[in-house]
Amino acid sequence: MPGSIPFEEIWSRHGTRAGISARLEPLVRDLYDALVADPVNVHHVEGAVERVLEFLTSPEGRTDANCTAVDYFLCLGEFDCPELPNPVGDVVADMGGALHDTVSSPNIAANFESTPEQLLARLRSRA
Repeated sequence: MPGSIPFEEIWSRHGTRAGISARLEPLVRDLYDALVADPVNVHHVEGAVERVLEFLTSPEGRTDANCTAVDYFLCLGEFDCPELPNPVGDVVADMGGALHDTVSSPNIAANFESTPEQLLARLRSRA
């Protein structure tokens, strides 16, 4: 069942590394809540994704710790992400892919179109 593992338990595994901004947790919590809602409202998911990516593109947010925390939360979060229409579905999937490489290996993240800036542009393109 989606959301069967509470946010706090997942965040304690993936969101407590040194250097993670305190501003990130409520943004990821909103995204989690949108993803596990029953029924899922795609507009709520899209808004939550956009807020996370806007933060990750900011000077405060664009750090290795923050990008990795979001990536691991979505990739290893141990909750079921719903089937989402594109571009939202592809962006969420890619946030749990190469986003962690944004700072440490930017060429890899860029090659997979998974930097926060690329993901945000894709989300906003609606293409």
